[in-house]
Formats: sequence, structure tokens, C-alpha cells
Amino acid sequence: MRKAFIESLLAAAKADPRIWLLCGDLGFSVLDPFAAEFPERYINCGVAEQNMIGVAAGLAKEGKIPFVYSIANFSTLRCLEQIRNDVAYHDLPVRIVSVGAGFAYGAAGFTHFGIEEVAALRAFPNLLVVSPGDPIEAAASVTALARDRRPAYLRLGKGGETAVHPTPLELTLGHAIQVQDGDQATVLASGSLLATAVEAANDLAASGINVRVLSVPTIAPLDSNAIQKAAYETGNLVTVEEHTIGGLGSAVAELVATEGLPAKLKMVCIGKERTTPAGGHAFLRSEYGLTADQIVSAVRSLTQRQPV
Repeated sequence: MRKAFIESLLAAAKADPRIWLLCGDLGFSVLDPFAAEFPERYINCGVAEQNMIGVAAGLAKEGKIPFVYSIANFSTLRCLEQIRNDVAYHDLPVRIVSVGAGFAYGAAGFTHFGIEEVAALRAFPNLLVVSPGDPIEAAASVTALARDRRPAYLRLGKGGETAVHPTPLELTLGHAIQVQDGDQATVLASGSLLATAVEAANDLAASGINVRVLSVPTIAPLDSNAIQKAAYETGNLVTVEEHTIGGLGSAVAELVATEGLPAKLKMVCIGKERTTPAGGHAFLRSEYGLTADQIVSAVRSLTQRQPV
């Protein structure tokens, strides 16, 4: 996703001189092409993320469109107050970009886990929360955000994510994307677990259970129309995300409860009760049940129960 991000950002910056890139003293191998082509619009703010958000807010106030780049926790939880007060409440077009969402930096330990920030950010006013499912969606998200005027958070993987979509697509912020259709359950996935959700749906299809897969690249605002349609047409919803409670699953649960939707719901996510091991990405996903087998189990538990 990082490569897709910078390629799409370069294209957007060539077309729009208002686009700037700020980084927190990292990502040089990825960001070097932007720094080389637009040195006057690139700032390394150092390991001072709170200040970096303030600088970005000032640039936005002067009509620029700054993208702010760092590791997930550093560009979000470290500077929540600045994001809330300087960006969200002032409704400024700052794009906060995190790399390494979820357990992507798992070997570095829990200080580098990006697993709680969506819960905080989706509560802020005006702020879009965008979590693309593969490199194709990541590139399309940057294009869409470059055209949008609202403040936004863009949540990226670290690299090596499987491309689910076969060709480039046009992404509309706030809209879900149907990856495949089915009528017995809907799996809603955000972030880089989209490929795992598709794998689970294919496993279920082999046993005669037809599952719809919706990619949800925008968690705030949520595509309530697509989720209501899925609830009425399939009756069973399973959310999938590399995040703890408060993310996509909680957002869907709020919609189901407030709208009285006729659907059963399971959340495949990171639970609150957890230890803090360090390890590789695949190892940590397995440790916390973020696997195709777990999604299959969640769907089966719903489709085998009596309807509500």
C-alpha cells in the first residue's frame, strides 16, 4: 500500500500545487520520489508529531492540502489533541496518513501496534476515516482525498498486501465496494484483511454457503445504505478488521441497533483482553484470531442459528 500511496500522491501533486507532504523523520525510501520532485512542498518535521499536525493545520489554513505521514500510533494517538482541536474542529483539509496499521510492525512490540486509533478518530467531528483494503483501493483513496475538502485519516498497511481488485477503480468516499455477491451472509471488511475475507468467502462457497463480501474503505462516514441492504437481503453480518473494538464492528453494531435492522452480527476483531507479545505480522494475526478460519467459523455460527 505504501508504494501505491506515494505513486498516487505524486500524480495528484503534479496536477495540484496545493498538495504538500510532511513526515515524522521516517519513510525515506518510500517518500524520496516526492521529496526529489517537489522539494519546496516536502517537510521533514522530525520526531515531533504534535508539532507536525500544527504545521499541517497552518498550511491548510493558508489553502494548502497537506498529507502528514508517520507510523500509525505516532501520527494519531501521540497527537490526538492537535488532530481534534487544530484539524477536526476547524474542519481543515489535513490528511493524516498512518503506515503499518494493525500488527504490521508487530516485531517492534505494542508501542508500534496500530490497533486502537480508529475508535478515537471516528468520534471526532468532520473527520473522514479511510481504511483501504488493498493497494488498488489505497491508490484510489489518495486520488479521492486529494479532491475532497474535509479533514481525513488514511490508514495504510506496511507493504506486501494482496491486490483483491483486478484493475484500478474509482473510489467514492463514504461508499462500500461489493467484491462478490451472496445471499446467506455478508462479510464486511476494512483494511488489509480484505483478502482474508475473500479467502473465507471462497472456502464457505465450496461448502454451499454463499457469502457477500463488502469492502468498507470508509469507516466514517459509514455507508449505511449498503449495510442496511445487506442486512435485509442476507440477515447475517460479520465484520472483519485488524483493530480492537470501536472500529468497523462497533460502527456497524451502532447502525444495526439504532435502525433496528433484522440482522445477526459477529465481529472478528482484536479483543480487549490481550497480552502484549511481539512477533511477525502473520503470527500476531493468528494469535488474535484474525484468520480465514475464524471468519468461516463466525459465518457458520450465524447461518446455523435460527433466524431472528
